[in-house]
Amino acid sequence: MSSQVSATDSLAALSRVIEGRLPKNGGDATTSYVARLLHKGPDAFLKKIGEEATEVVMAAKDADAGGDRSRIVNEVADLWFHCMIALVHYGLGPADVLAELERRVGTSGIEEKALRKALMRDGEN
Repeated sequence: MSSQVSATDSLAALSRVIEGRLPKNGGDATTSYVARLLHKGPDAFLKKIGEEATEVVMAAKDADAGGDRSRIVNEVADLWFHCMIALVHYGLGPADVLAELERRVGTSGIEEKALRKALMRDGEN
């Protein structure tokens, strides 16, 4: 990544490429892996997200045992990529995730989780 391009810009650019692969935008499932996943629907890319999350866990466990830590980065990149496909499918993008992370800055994880539980409980009533 160029020093002139921020990580946020890179994620936004990737999101635009994925958007171009949506079936409604002419994504060709015969020539594009992303278009193929999007054409197959949520089950296909959600399954990939599960697989990639498992591979992150396995890479981290391997690193704990002295393995190559760069595998963690590679597997997280694969996980993020497939999560980006899901975001685009659902009309969301990296800016939405970054905004949520920004919202959480300065909030204890324990407090944040308790707040979400309370909101869910209140929503059920």
